[in-house]
Amino acid sequence: MTQVANHSHAWPRFGALVRAARDSRPLTALSGDQLAMGLSGLCLVHCLASTVFFASIASVGGALLNPVFHEVGLIIAIGFALITLVSGVLSHGYMMPFGVGCFGLGMMAGALSRPHDGSEILATMIGVAVVALGHDLNRRARN
Repeated sequence: MTQVANHSHAWPRFGALVRAARDSRPLTALSGDQLAMGLSGLCLVHCLASTVFFASIASVGGALLNPVFHEVGLIIAIGFALITLVSGVLSHGYMMPFGVGCFGLGMMAGALSRPHDGSEILATMIGVAVVALGHDLNRRARN
């Protein structure tokens, strides 16, 4: 009798999982702005994690300090920004999300010229956050 009662409690949880899966959207249904915000979040995690990692293991410090790695990341960010922010301006007509996103990209580009003393990490993280804000403003203006 108690085994039947235990199994009956599992079904409501299974039903909630089915409803959540049914209501979720596939990755292809996400907007470009949502993907760009997700990539911005990954960039922030990379900046924070690599800072902590390199601070704790000083002998590995040069592995990801190669400028090419960060230049490629900036090129990818500029590509997403051009696609999503420009299409946003064309669809809703507001320039502010585009301006905020470009300002953040400028901060990220400026951070590439800073010395590797920790200030470039802070400038990059602030720039990434501003770019993510521009994408969020763009997403909200579309709705």
